[in-house]
Amino acid sequence: MESKELYNFTIFEDKEIFVEETTTDEVTGQEITIKKKTVEKSPIQITLKKPTRRQIEEADLEYSVEMSRCIRKGILTKAMLAKKYSDTGGLMSETESTKLVELYKDIYDLQNENIKLEAITNKTEEIQNKISTVVGKSTEVRKNIVEIESSYRALFDHTADSKAQNRIILWYIINLTYIKKQADESAKPYFKGKDFEDKLQSFYEKEEESSQQYLQLSRKLSTLVAFWFFNQASSVQDFEELDRKIESGEL
Repeated sequence: MESKELYNFTIFEDKEIFVEETTTDEVTGQEITIKKKTVEKSPIQITLKKPTRRQIEEADLEYSVEMSRCIRKGILTKAMLAKKYSDTGGLMSETESTKLVELYKDIYDLQNENIKLEAITNKTEEIQNKISTVVGKSTEVRKNIVEIESSYRALFDHTADSKAQNRIILWYIINLTYIKKQADESAKPYFKGKDFEDKLQSFYEKEEESSQQYLQLSRKLSTLVAFWFFNQASSVQDFEELDRKIESGEL
């Protein structure tokens, strides 16, 4: 049966415990039991669940809602910004602008197609081949986007697309992250709440608290989920290599 998780890893938190020590009274010869407080490292398993088809649809909707909200507030999309600079004879040529508009659409369509293919359980050889084809196309399209955008990176960081992408990544982090402590029988959602808005409030509360546990998690979660979203990493080996780079400080 296919795994229903993308990846899991373990973090440790300090936990105070009492340890009993037995000594012998030198005068009476009686045994005395003393309780001493000590701190031990308690393991916590963090799991990133594989999104269901319904969750993928909900995440796509959140992306669209955020895009619309940004546009209503006057924030340009990447395509609009590229066209603006092309029409005004600005930094970007008309050829580059037109090419970027096409590439933005291609990469978004390919990302969605791959996520939906990955959500299929019991993948057939045909589905696996489709995934490989889509990933190959995504890599090529993304390479072309980077080549054009590299000179204009600052221009595109604050577009509606970038803000919507950040929103959908946050949506996946909030909804796919589960936690299991030693005393727990099963993993539980890390961010509490019945819906996205409730879980978003839980996210903000954890940000404010900045606990030791959350500080260990936040950067790793955002890196792992962003890597999966943009690169469509599907194997444990992909995540393990990324995790190693995070822990070693290479990222």
